[in-house]
Amino acid sequence: MMQHSVRLLLPLAAALALSACSSLMPPTQVDAAAPATWHTPLPHQGSVVSLTQWWQQQGDPLLVELIAAAQAVSPSVSQALARVEAARAQQAAARGALLPSLGAQIAATRGVSQPSQPVATTQQIGLQAAWELDLVGANRAVSRAAVAQVESSQAQWHDARVSVAAEVANLYYGLTNCTQQLALARRDAASRVETARLTDINAKVGFLAPSMAAMARASAADASSRVTQQSAQCEQNTKALVALTAVSEPIFKVKMAIAPVEHAQAAIVSIASVPAQTIAQRPDVFSAERDVMVASAQVGAALAQRLPRLTLAGSIAGTRLTTNGVDLEGTTWSFGPLAINLPLFDGGQRAAAVTASEANYAAVVMAYRAKVRQAVREVEEALLNLQSTEARAQDARVSTQGYAETLAATQARFGQGLASLVELEDARRNALASESAQLGLALERNRAWVALYRALGGGFDVQATTHAATQPATR
Repeated sequence: MMQHSVRLLLPLAAALALSACSSLMPPTQVDAAAPATWHTPLPHQGSVVSLTQWWQQQGDPLLVELIAAAQAVSPSVSQALARVEAARAQQAAARGALLPSLGAQIAATRGVSQPSQPVATTQQIGLQAAWELDLVGANRAVSRAAVAQVESSQAQWHDARVSVAAEVANLYYGLTNCTQQLALARRDAASRVETARLTDINAKVGFLAPSMAAMARASAADASSRVTQQSAQCEQNTKALVALTAVSEPIFKVKMAIAPVEHAQAAIVSIASVPAQTIAQRPDVFSAERDVMVASAQVGAALAQRLPRLTLAGSIAGTRLTTNGVDLEGTTWSFGPLAINLPLFDGGQRAAAVTASEANYAAVVMAYRAKVRQAVREVEEALLNLQSTEARAQDARVSTQGYAETLAATQARFGQGLASLVELEDARRNALASESAQLGLALERNRAWVALYRALGGGFDVQATTHAATQPATR
């Protein structure tokens, strides 16, 4: 009878497998339009370095130290790492669903089973196995989705680390620029205070009108106010970095004090001329692509719930019966039942689950394509900002030098009584604005490099991630 049932069920199982395996899931990979080439010139004037060691290549050990400290205490990085561990646990569970389950049972009973029968003791130890035959490939799809989920979580962990590094770098460059702006403001304030002192002396002896002395004092006060404001801004930047890195503020200030004021320029990085190749190295795009695979598997799993399921069970046990001092031993075993579960009616629950999973798949595909477009935009914008800052650098240097020479000449003429205080104030204002703008342009360029570092994926290694995701978790 058992063999007859098996002969009836196996052809049906094969037919189900052939018809359902190829049609359960929507595509796990979808196209996303990307331009054939970049529309902005690539910054390849010089040697290129890998993004993996990009921060170290800049020659600023304090920046590298602060980034490492921030990543170590970042809650976003910690949460991303926890998601990696959770995804690995789900992966192990999905792998286990493909294998038979095995359990052991030990039992002992003592009593009278029938009237007029002697007391008997029965001892039994055995193994029980069960296995769901994955006819339609639903469990295999879930297992592949679990691998994709691990890869996605690892990419998100890398993206979190890149985000923290970029945030630290932007604050660090901002603090450096603020310190330089503060030094500039102090020099300007000292010059205005000296001018106010000399003007006041000349006004008292009648060489200048009192209104000129008042203008000079007002100018000095205005410069002093800028110093106070700039100093407060630097303190705010300092506290932001302290909070981000968890480094003690006194220790941080000591480190900043001994760090070089002029930091090395950001190292040039290699950028593939084909946008699709570059975008594929971004962890957020990679994660979104894996999300499509997971959503596809979820559709397959929901559809599989509407199809027949084939299960196989079996057991083997050793039994010992003791009665009236006589021991009887034997072995029992069973193979089966080999059963098919046919879902007939559930009030539309399974159909609703399929509809929901298909809607989620469509949304995930749209999100993936939007992520690719956003990635292209971010790279183009970073390249454009780099090109802009490079084009303006020479003009900024010429402007700063010219206004500085004009200020020096006007100060000399003012000291000889050949220039008015109004002329001197105009020259100072122009020189201050020009030098401040040059410092701001350097900050803008550094931040454009950081933006490009983020836009290119921060050294994300796709091959290493996919290899690590296929390895079993170790403890």
